[in-house]
Amino acid sequence: MNLKQLKGYSFVILSAVIFGCMPLMAKHIYADGVNSISLVFMRNLFSVPVLIALSLWENRSLKIAPKNLPRVGIVSIFGYVLTPYLLFTSYDYMDSGAATVLHFVYPVAVIVIELIFFKKGLSLGGIIGLSLFVVGLPLFYTPGVSIGLVGSIIAIASGITYAVYIVLIGKLKPENGGFTFSLYLALFATLILFIIAVATGKLTLPKSTLAWILSVTFGFLVNGGAMMLFQRGTFIIGSSKAALLSAMEPVTSLFVGAMFLSEHVGILAIIGSVLLIGASVFIAVLDKRKLAKKIDTPSERA
Repeated sequence: MNLKQLKGYSFVILSAVIFGCMPLMAKHIYADGVNSISLVFMRNLFSVPVLIALSLWENRSLKIAPKNLPRVGIVSIFGYVLTPYLLFTSYDYMDSGAATVLHFVYPVAVIVIELIFFKKGLSLGGIIGLSLFVVGLPLFYTPGVSIGLVGSIIAIASGITYAVYIVLIGKLKPENGGFTFSLYLALFATLILFIIAVATGKLTLPKSTLAWILSVTFGFLVNGGAMMLFQRGTFIIGSSKAALLSAMEPVTSLFVGAMFLSEHVGILAIIGSVLLIGASVFIAVLDKRKLAKKIDTPSERA
């Protein structure tokens, strides 16, 4: 596996691990009276200063081509606004764990979208990885937890909007990526979410110093870290592989919950974790063998 591919896999897996740690911080922020829409708003807002600094360091400029602005708006709406808004809304109708499982329909949705609209098939590694994913993910569901129709529809919808976001960023040209692109995504989402929060009367801010610190850190880690890493990794390895590798997120959430929140981890969830990790390994190993058989061309070198 060449260095470029390794970086792509590493970026996506690291982003999934960061996303998997989100519930730990979010639980403390919610306890301070902050609601979900306000937290999503703040995570975009507080990432802006960091992304400005990183953009100036990377490009020495904050300019973006005017022709890319409509694209920024569309990508931001699907990935930074609709997805978290729908997912957090589903928590009002059903258990968050069950909602998260339904949200993870997006790797399958990505593959279906690419198959239908872009005629893109799966490699052997992708087929095996997808099979392990489909079998392993339902094992994270806790038996006896109520799943309502409305909540299920909203949670699945959040997965579909995220799938569209993944496909969109996967089709962007690499020169449109980077910190500047992430900055404008965050700026657009901040504006839209602020309008929604104010219009619905749901804008709530932290009361304690600790909650403010956690909110700022949350914004930096998620938007300035996880989202940006996922975008860059997707540019390199493609939408389908990135979506499947992101299955490391529920695995991380499971063990973070067990270690820091004293949550019970059942045997089925452990088996599901092994299957999802196995899915990631199969994708990486079989892709490595595929690359090894190719002639090393300049375009494939890191």
